[in-house]
Amino acid sequence: MTETVDCRELALGILMDVTRQEEYSHIAIRNVLEKYQYMEKPERAFLTRLTEGTLEWMLHLDYIIDQFSSVKVNKMKPVIRNILRMSVYQLKFMDRVPASAVCNEAVKLTVKKGFRGLKGFVNGVLRNIARNICQIHYPDKKDILTYLSVMYSMPEWIVEDWLRVYEKEAVEQILGAFLKKEPLSIRPNLERITPGELKERLKGQGISVTKADWPDYALRIDNYNYLGTIPEFVEGLFQVQDVSSMMVVEMAVPREGSLCIDVCAAPGGKSIHLAEKLHGTGCVDARDLTDYKTGLIEENARRSGIKNLRIQKWDACICHEASLGKADLVLADLPCSGLGVLGKKTDLKYRMTKGQQRDLIVLQRRILGTVQAYVKPGGSLIYSTCTIHQGENEENVDWFLKHFPFETVSLEDCIPMELRGKTASAGYIQFLPGIHSSDGFFIAKFKRKQ
Repeated sequence: MTETVDCRELALGILMDVTRQEEYSHIAIRNVLEKYQYMEKPERAFLTRLTEGTLEWMLHLDYIIDQFSSVKVNKMKPVIRNILRMSVYQLKFMDRVPASAVCNEAVKLTVKKGFRGLKGFVNGVLRNIARNICQIHYPDKKDILTYLSVMYSMPEWIVEDWLRVYEKEAVEQILGAFLKKEPLSIRPNLERITPGELKERLKGQGISVTKADWPDYALRIDNYNYLGTIPEFVEGLFQVQDVSSMMVVEMAVPREGSLCIDVCAAPGGKSIHLAEKLHGTGCVDARDLTDYKTGLIEENARRSGIKNLRIQKWDACICHEASLGKADLVLADLPCSGLGVLGKKTDLKYRMTKGQQRDLIVLQRRILGTVQAYVKPGGSLIYSTCTIHQGENEENVDWFLKHFPFETVSLEDCIPMELRGKTASAGYIQFLPGIHSSDGFFIAKFKRKQ
């Protein structure tokens, strides 16, 4: 008989870990799902949606709660705050959950967590919201900054930064895309299986499979329970990888026999992709800072059966003397603010600050200044980030070209026609969610002058 679990209590635990212990949401959710693998598919789906949804919409939910509570959200006890947030998420966004059940379960959880004296407060706030859920007052659209921040649950400073660069309609498209659930992008191991064969095998298990817009081998999957139970994943027949990340290697155009160095490689998707593109020739040095990160690369490489990959623990800020002038290709997918992947790592938007962004730019330039020396004359360097921020992207391109003997390389010959915008010929591209069918991602390609 399957052991029963309280999904709401598990969800509360995840929210507490993320908001108080500063655990990353995708890791906290994954850890719980792995611990409770015996949960039925509907339970897993409910738990995932409740936790991810509450975190995605947290600013929006706080805005609603503050209209109906005598105690403002930021003055509440953390446990009560998160019980209210997850309950209002159910009332607002989960139509199939009866309001009475939401309120009753919230009260039970309040008592169970030792706050019996506050059960009346929780019950009163939630029942008041439930009665008035269709009459909530939202910001006027004329105040575009506040409106977008509340309606799409995005910190104002991020919205303001994007409004300086993009039209408000484009910003709203980006914000909307982060809140839309997309199928998981996967990359078939073309050395071992064709996309068509993989598609048929997955469909045979009841998994929904569609073709991605690009690259031509990429697939998207949905309607699966747990990744670790898919035999083709365990056998290394595919890697989980966003299409924008796949395009990094497509733009790199690695040649057989090349020495490629991936300086910040974990969890290894791009390194493995490079190694596959070399068809067993050459070598890819996949490096990262810690045993944990190199362990992630080893795990993925082992599943894929890749042989022309060397994994090394190395600090990208420190020059690796033996690599000077040796690499045909250096891939620098560097630590960044992560504001392009908020659909997958939603809590990043609450953690990141302008000060941290400035520190990251310093780190990015330090790493670029170190690893550029590994590129041989005529060799290539690919710089990429998973963010939407000019300081970490376009401004770093300008800085790099001013300080080192490189030139940009047009991307037009290695990307689909629909991606050839104003900047591809200048050697870089910014992917934008909602505008491109991908994460927010930046890629620039440089060639070392002879």
